[in-house]
Amino acid sequence: MGCDRKTFLRVTGLSLAAIASGKAGTADNGPERASGPPVSGDLTAKRWGMVIDLRKCIKKAGCDLCVKACRNCHNIPEIGDRRHEIKWIWKERFKDAFVSERSEYADAAFQELPVVVLCNHCNRPPCVRVCPTQATWKREDGIVMMDYHRCIGCRYCMAACPYGSRSFNWEDPRPGIKELSAEFPTRSAGVVEKCTFCAERLAKGNPPACVQACEPKAMLFGDLEDPGSAVREALRANAAIRRKAELGTAPEVYYIV
Repeated sequence: MGCDRKTFLRVTGLSLAAIASGKAGTADNGPERASGPPVSGDLTAKRWGMVIDLRKCIKKAGCDLCVKACRNCHNIPEIGDRRHEIKWIWKERFKDAFVSERSEYADAAFQELPVVVLCNHCNRPPCVRVCPTQATWKREDGIVMMDYHRCIGCRYCMAACPYGSRSFNWEDPRPGIKELSAEFPTRSAGVVEKCTFCAERLAKGNPPACVQACEPKAMLFGDLEDPGSAVREALRANAAIRRKAELGTAPEVYYIV
């Protein structure tokens, strides 16, 4: 069926207006944007942040409860091909996660130890700046979100993220989901996904799944703007580092060493 110039311009104009507004609703396979006052039961903060105590985490050798909890809650598939794997929270060797913190005088064994890594929910997120459709955006409380319905799979956000915290669905992820959770939408091939600090759980008054599942209690989550919060108390009492903080992204995940 043909399309004359007038019809083409009208359809194109409506599409661009919807993208530019950033207010359009989402389909069933994407989270809705938060608007209006928080509903009853919400966990709220001015600026969410996480503190991971590596001293406690490393002592629990082989523990991956946080990774499993995240996978179960968010329908993260298990892809056999490592090139196509989907990662929201995972473990990397310390020397790879903290390249700028490496020292020739540090214990070599410590440098090889696995540490938990995830999206840093940067205060100045480069991924948000490069997204052409506003599929990724930063909420007022600091959480960097993803709208799977808006994502066009350009992967600009992946190129901009210096932490490798985003994954692209090269194939349909649903066959790789062992136990489907009805509490979170599944994704489709051709979209990017990542950790969202369990925004859907916060809306129900629950902490992130990884934090709740952590047996060593090595993961703390709270309001970085609240001097009395657990995360602020931990940061006052301990030396902490952040991944590639020298890049100026202002990551909001801190590691006690």
